[in-house]
Amino acid sequence: MKTDIILAGVGGQGILTIAAAIGFASLYEKKFVKQAEVHGMSQRGGAVQSHLRISDGPVSSDLIPLGHADLILSVEPMEALRYLPYLTRQGWVVTNSVPFENISDYPSINRIEQELKALPFSIWINADQIARDCQSPKSSNIVMLGAASAYLGLGFDSLRAGVEQVFKRKGSEITDANIRALEAGRNCSLKI
Repeated sequence: MKTDIILAGVGGQGILTIAAAIGFASLYEKKFVKQAEVHGMSQRGGAVQSHLRISDGPVSSDLIPLGHADLILSVEPMEALRYLPYLTRQGWVVTNSVPFENISDYPSINRIEQELKALPFSIWINADQIARDCQSPKSSNIVMLGAASAYLGLGFDSLRAGVEQVFKRKGSEITDANIRALEAGRNCSLKI
């Protein structure tokens, strides 16, 4: 088993938190995992991406070649488009539908939606609204993680444990809110 994942978004959207949760989940399942991350501008709004490679055996490189990503998990829709050349023909794109319009010539959200929904395997959800519905508006990244959970090659219990590990130092209230967000994202994607 091998799963190549690209996480995409902009600074401040929690890409590295998603990567940490997936990393812990992989370790719980005794999988090999390699991660490479590229930070955009250090302030909110710069592009951020992370390559994650999960396998039953050793992983030699942390970078995913073009055409080899099994999943693009994006917390920002235009960023999902940026990484489409990395996607395999059978790969999934799971993206938040809410744009982070940080440039003056941001493309039409309708056009982005049409391009992404035209893919054979894609999920387009409003993670921001789902997070608000969970009374945890800052957890839209974890909603997205839940929405992509079926395509990670990891068990959901391991993923839940990974999220708990990431947030446990912030206390049970924050941890529980993020677990609710994870489950809400999972439930939303299963309905699609």
